[in-house]
Amino acid sequence: MTTVREATFDVLRRYGLTTVFGNPGSTEVALLTGLPDDLRFVLALHEGSVVGMATGWAIGHEAPALAVLHTTAGLGNAVGAIATARVNRVPLVVLVGQQDRRHLALEPFLTGHLSGLAGDYPVRVDQPVRAQDVPGAVARAFHEATTFRGPALVVVPMDDWGAPFSGETVAAPARMVRPASVSDDDLAPLVELLSAARSPAIVAGAGAGAGAGTGTGAGWDALVLLAERLGCPVFQESFGGRAGFPQDHPQYAGVLPADRVRLREALAGHDVVLAVGAPVFRQYPYAPGPLVAAGTSIAVITDDPAEAHRSPADLAYLASPSAVCARLTALLPPSAPAAERAPAELPAAGRAPTSGIPEPPAAERAPASGIPEPPAAERAPTTDIPELPPAGRPLRAAHVLRELALRLPADTVLVEETPSSRPDLHRLVPARTPLGFLSAAMGGLGFAVPAAVGLRMALPDRPVVAVVGDGSALYGVHALWSATHYRVGALFVVLANGRYAIMDRLADKQGGKAPWPPFTEVDMGGLARSLGCPARRVDSYDELTAALDEVLPSLAVREEPLLLDVTVTVDPDFQP
Repeated sequence: MTTVREATFDVLRRYGLTTVFGNPGSTEVALLTGLPDDLRFVLALHEGSVVGMATGWAIGHEAPALAVLHTTAGLGNAVGAIATARVNRVPLVVLVGQQDRRHLALEPFLTGHLSGLAGDYPVRVDQPVRAQDVPGAVARAFHEATTFRGPALVVVPMDDWGAPFSGETVAAPARMVRPASVSDDDLAPLVELLSAARSPAIVAGAGAGAGAGTGTGAGWDALVLLAERLGCPVFQESFGGRAGFPQDHPQYAGVLPADRVRLREALAGHDVVLAVGAPVFRQYPYAPGPLVAAGTSIAVITDDPAEAHRSPADLAYLASPSAVCARLTALLPPSAPAAERAPAELPAAGRAPTSGIPEPPAAERAPASGIPEPPAAERAPTTDIPELPPAGRPLRAAHVLRELALRLPADTVLVEETPSSRPDLHRLVPARTPLGFLSAAMGGLGFAVPAAVGLRMALPDRPVVAVVGDGSALYGVHALWSATHYRVGALFVVLANGRYAIMDRLADKQGGKAPWPPFTEVDMGGLARSLGCPARRVDSYDELTAALDEVLPSLAVREEPLLLDVTVTVDPDFQP
């Protein structure tokens, strides 16, 4: 007799969901005990890490990953990570355990009220009416997660797995085809708008870099060709989940400001602004006034319906950004020579200044010690390079990031979760591949450490580095055990200032005293070692460069994780 469990395993095999991320609970024992040899179970010690690692795996594979969660407590613990996956547009299939169907009406121990627990963040929540509907619900969850690029949940009572499944219908297509082509007639209004533009600009978002887990990616390639055809600057969307354009490209203009006043200033002089794979436009603090100056037209290309529907654009395309950009490039005439362009088209040195630490004179800049400097074409450009700290003075985040930038291989997957140091990271560590910058677009903490673990598991030949604040690392520290146990050779660079620096500064701006204390007693290296992960404390510039010179050259083949607990001081000029 075929069971629901066996039929579901066949569905998982069909769609490549053969790695199971989970933290087991009693409502999932009937599913997980005695897994077939071709299904791999990956243990995380907290449900936030379960979903975070699955999120990294899905980003690396550019395909849905599978997570299994316990009933109310497990799903509740994972809600923040589920929200991050949704805002980052990462497809997940999430199986959630439930009490035995036969006495749910009596609400026995571990009964979960699960349908609304994750709010609106899942793209679908399914509670199959019959046990025999579970395999079809899992197949549909795969399709929903892929189409809407987010987590799809299936709630399964514990007794369903042993129910008979013979001659049943799976209510989902075996194969889904999603054509991505666009017609020239549909593109005609956008071709007309861009052809007439005197000084266009592009805003690249996370959606422009999607579909590129293992290479430079069709999305990046298409957008680069379009930008070069237009000869215009390309800004990165603010608070994006990944880089949408190569940040070492001469036309890269920096990260777009996240408030309306500075946004209008940045886009001043551009008569047409094209957002690709990004909303129009992501903001943080509220400021009155329009998004752009009068006379500026806005167009958006995105495959996210919600993003398209809420964007205040003159023209919106709900379509594949890669397909649209590729066809636009073929239809548009070549851009005017540089001498004929409007002055605002290209920023100085190919990028917008983002303030911070001024660049010292060339004679005072610190050489890259310990390793030979690579050719200019292979080197990550670093602007506004900070001077070395005087002897005995603490490191600043910019010092650490500068040394990383000088040493990181071009194909490094870099995961960021250091809010008070993000401007320095954007300024000093340009993304040279679509996965050269990844972050939690939702803004919550706990993404970087588990995501880095899942990414390295998915991409075992790529170097993976997580740059994390100590406050952020505490939210996902459990994943270090999984990194160690499964021999995941990622590097975790923790910038430890012993406080929530960004919150301290926001409190200062609010004009009041912050009620929260620093947490200088926390020893990130000690926590890592308690979870089996090797760790090294770094207090000086020499210790930093020695550690990076030792680890980074062999990071792509490393099988043991390492946490660098780097003591840094808060930048006195930092403004959130």
